[in-house]
Amino acid sequence: MKLATDLRLTFEEYLKYQENSDTRYELVKGELIPMSLGTGRHGKVIKFVDDQLNQSIDRNQIPWTSQRLTVGIQSPRGNRWDTCRIPDVTVLGLEQWNEMDDREAVIRAHEAAPLLVVEVVSPSTRSEDYGAKWSEYAVLDIGEYWIVDLGKNVVVICTLIDGRYQDVEYQELDIIRSEIFPDLNLTAHNILNSIIT
Repeated sequence: MKLATDLRLTFEEYLKYQENSDTRYELVKGELIPMSLGTGRHGKVIKFVDDQLNQSIDRNQIPWTSQRLTVGIQSPRGNRWDTCRIPDVTVLGLEQWNEMDDREAVIRAHEAAPLLVVEVVSPSTRSEDYGAKWSEYAVLDIGEYWIVDLGKNVVVICTLIDGRYQDVEYQELDIIRSEIFPDLNLTAHNILNSIIT
């Protein structure tokens, strides 16, 4: 039997792929890439950011939803579309989310892009989060991409301007500025430590 990482799959094959394990995979250029569990702090930050975004959505009565680790995004690599990313947090329209009730929770290339995605950096994903995903998410026209880097203790907010991300790095008590969520009153410290002070 071939190991999952030895398989080369098309995007459609990836959507149907099953094995007898709890391992979750992203698809990168047709190759299955196992997603690690991350540390407890990694998980706390994901939950915290997701909770804060959903609270803002509820407070402002916007028809959006924030979902953690449940939405795949078909993504380009060069001229190929056999990549699927699963961001740590994805914000999308509620109508689009509800349309996924009876199909795989994947935003395909021809569908509306998510409004915002968040990746919490782990040592094994650092180069992808700052490199490939940064480029792919810009090509997909995702308005904001947050990189929460626990190793460097920074939050980078990448805002799409004229098809390219403009990055602003936040540290310590810097208040995060989001075009998508202008009412958030969070510092980098709040996000990095998953606390409201």
